[in-house]
Amino acid sequence: MKTALRLFALTLLLGISCTSNKPIEVYQKFDNQSWHRYRTLKFEIPLNSSKQSYDIILFAHITKVFEFETLDFNMVMNTPSGEERINEYQLKIKSSAGSLLGKCNEDYCIYTSPLKKGISITEAGVLKIELENLTPRIETKGIVGIGVRLLEVVK
Repeated sequence: MKTALRLFALTLLLGISCTSNKPIEVYQKFDNQSWHRYRTLKFEIPLNSSKQSYDIILFAHITKVFEFETLDFNMVMNTPSGEERINEYQLKIKSSAGSLLGKCNEDYCIYTSPLKKGISITEAGVLKIELENLTPRIETKGIVGIGVRLLEVVK
């Protein structure tokens, strides 16, 4: 009886852990902590299930060397079904007084920004996201890296 109960508990635990909703993350680190103006970041995210809704979130690691109040960028997203969405964003980095607004550690501050909330992906395949730096400099210094996180929206 004890063995059967333990087996049931183990099966239940494995079932719960296999259905956990872990985010999908892709990240690109920059050489010399600098994003070149004409380097388009390209992320390809394979999605195995269709008819799911996702929150798509940008996250960036920024150092105190970053000199602007905002990080301006353009996003082009192509869904597996062929739909294309284009948006411009401003990620607020510093207050008007110049202090960093992110959650900081010794090396950098972490910033997040929603790109799409509850977007419905109707087909399995590859979600493609391209980010273009719109900051008016050839090199935007103080950026360790930028990533994209997909969170499945549980209904």
